[in-house]
Amino acid sequence: MRIALAQLTSSRSLDDNLGLVRSTLAEAGRRRADVVVLPEATMRAFGNSLTDIAEPLDGPWATAVRAAADEAGVVVVVGMFTPGVPGTVRNTLLVHGRGVETHYDKIHLYDAFGFLESDTVTAGKEPVTFTVDGVTFGLATCYDVRFPDLFTATAEDGAQIQLVCASWGAGPGKAEQWDLLVRARAVDSTCFVVAVGQSDPEAAGVEAHHGAPTGIGRSAVVNPFGHLVERLGSGPDILYVDLDVAAVEKAREVLPVLANRVRL
Repeated sequence: MRIALAQLTSSRSLDDNLGLVRSTLAEAGRRRADVVVLPEATMRAFGNSLTDIAEPLDGPWATAVRAAADEAGVVVVVGMFTPGVPGTVRNTLLVHGRGVETHYDKIHLYDAFGFLESDTVTAGKEPVTFTVDGVTFGLATCYDVRFPDLFTATAEDGAQIQLVCASWGAGPGKAEQWDLLVRARAVDSTCFVVAVGQSDPEAAGVEAHHGAPTGIGRSAVVNPFGHLVERLGSGPDILYVDLDVAAVEKAREVLPVLANRVRL
């Protein structure tokens, strides 16, 4: 299973961001990727208005992303915004390609470090998995990575690879927390974790809004024992990894934490 981690910095412009998605998917298709993972808030960067651009899953932005994924022959996982309860949006991951069609609405909202995502976002309620060529993926978005139960729930639903799409907030200790959490969730669920974040706007030459979680980069791949496989830096980049999910079953034989789990 070849996965492309597309670390980028999105902006306010939906058209420009769609252009980034199209070019990324085209390149990933040429590189024979199976699944292409883009960050949370790829549709529009945090720090900008969201309710005015939120659209249904069959809206024009999402439809254009689907067309680009189909042309490239890949499965895309990308962060966008769909309508929530009146006056709010849902922080949504769109998943499409090779016969897969699903989405995940972020469950745990980022009401932390002075940011109140719940002021503008309606929370999702259900864990989501999807399967490509016999490999099952779990979905999570940014702040979700602090909550192990989501990852064990999707692992128990068959996930072998956990995808985390993020726009991680900068600040003292935040990079270290990100690095720790993506490794911890791999150990909790005995899965590979593929964590893809927005790149640091400064490194990308994009103006960021102060106080908004606009990204630090450091996208990473972690194996089921929590060992770092590879990590990107802070700027825009794309990483290709070939994962053998047989390693997941071997890890679960040695470290059967899912089987040994006691629900308290």
